[in-house]
Amino acid sequence: MNYSPDILNCLANLSSDEVFTSPELANRMLDLLPQELFRSPKTRFLDPCSKSGVFLREITKRLLAGLEEQIPDLQQRIDHIMTNQVFGIACTDLTAEMSRRTLYCSKQANGEYSVSTAFRDAQGNLIYERCHHTWNAQGRCEHCGASKGEYLRNDAHETYAYPFIHKSIKEIFHKDMQFDVIIGNPPYQMGDGGNGASALPIYHKFIEQTIEISPKYMIFIVPARWLNGGRGLDEFRKKMLEDSKIRVLHDYLNSTDCFSGVEIKGGVCYFLWERSYKGICSVYTHNQKNVFQSKRPLLEHGAEIFIRSVEQVGIFHKVLAMHEESLSKWLNAGRYFGFHTKIEWLSENEGKIQSADGKSFYLIQKNKDSKCSIKVYVHGGQCWISQENIPRNSSRISSYKVLVPRSGNPGFGNTIIGKPKISEPNSCSSNTYMVAIPPHGDMTIDEATNLCSYLNTKFVRLLVATKTSTQSTPPDAFEFVPMQDFSHPWTDEMLYKKYGLTQDEIAFIESMIRPME
Repeated sequence: MNYSPDILNCLANLSSDEVFTSPELANRMLDLLPQELFRSPKTRFLDPCSKSGVFLREITKRLLAGLEEQIPDLQQRIDHIMTNQVFGIACTDLTAEMSRRTLYCSKQANGEYSVSTAFRDAQGNLIYERCHHTWNAQGRCEHCGASKGEYLRNDAHETYAYPFIHKSIKEIFHKDMQFDVIIGNPPYQMGDGGNGASALPIYHKFIEQTIEISPKYMIFIVPARWLNGGRGLDEFRKKMLEDSKIRVLHDYLNSTDCFSGVEIKGGVCYFLWERSYKGICSVYTHNQKNVFQSKRPLLEHGAEIFIRSVEQVGIFHKVLAMHEESLSKWLNAGRYFGFHTKIEWLSENEGKIQSADGKSFYLIQKNKDSKCSIKVYVHGGQCWISQENIPRNSSRISSYKVLVPRSGNPGFGNTIIGKPKISEPNSCSSNTYMVAIPPHGDMTIDEATNLCSYLNTKFVRLLVATKTSTQSTPPDAFEFVPMQDFSHPWTDEMLYKKYGLTQDEIAFIESMIRPME
């Protein structure tokens, strides 16, 4: 038997920020809609960020079957659907041609081999017109936040000024349009002009624009970071979780369970937003081949983020019931001692470390001597500096501290946070680490050791994962972690007993959090 694979299952992803949706996944998302929508000749669909055209193709297939009795002639049915019901806005010139090839079987809607005979222009209802960013005085695009230094480009290069979030629907289609369903898989982030892989999320802009348009239904698949973390997403998260219009949420703790071979830190999710709905949400939590269903509000009492599993909800409430202070009060941001992460070595032994404000440098050495006698823990090792060159909190140098790497290892199945270490008297640290130290008084070596034992527990790291799913773990990522008595070490068994965890909750923690090496 000959087998002809669906080409849309064979596409290589552009990057982890622009991921193609498989036909199978697109259909699982379409299954969330009332299926009578596909039996009406008036239902209007829009993909505002079309890349491969998979959503539009699968919608068309359902409409072709659903309208067969009402429009028996196949060609009439195709032309009606293509001209009146199925619309797309492509992300780039390339994805526009790809999407038209998928939907019309021709890269031109009016081409010789197009399945539709009704179009007189090449674009049809799958539109792409090059847009330009609108720069503000701070060098940012007013619509998407893109960096002018990175995205001010000539016409020979793609600007990634996505039409859906830079223009109105009337400007794009040259007439007023109303849509019943808006569905898609938007671009996830854009470079912000910072160092390394620094980037700003952009997917929430597509969701916000869709809410402004106010369709009857919205379905998007996006990174799950917005649920409990993510840079620049606090206001968006608050608005979405308090909206009560999300009827169904499918939450994939590991993105590879949804997008094969693609790692997206914090997982991915897709949801059904319904304009007329107001109530609790049907939550499906996916972990490998296991799916756990619950019906619950997106915001638990006492939380400002979405707690991603029922086990985490139970643990959260048991911790909350103890009314203990948060460990986050002991944690200080990485620039506690006034140092950036940037080091420049001037010679084999001598170099300079940048100040936290980036305005000055301080001399350092690789080796200790009488002049440079204070150790500085930095990325990948240590160096030495004179005490007079410590810009901030030099009075805490003499105390024991615990250093926690600012960059964690998010996602269930990982360690969540980096391994903590003790910073002894006459030592400090750069922005590579957060600094744990009592606000008043000092720690002994035993207390510092016991604090490390506590941070190493799976219990603590599960609570951090409950609060945030991003690689950055600032002090507020530890907001749900309760303070303890550090006169003795802590183990998971002691914490499970103290907070009365059930066997199911214990099994969940043990299965989801990797042992600290």
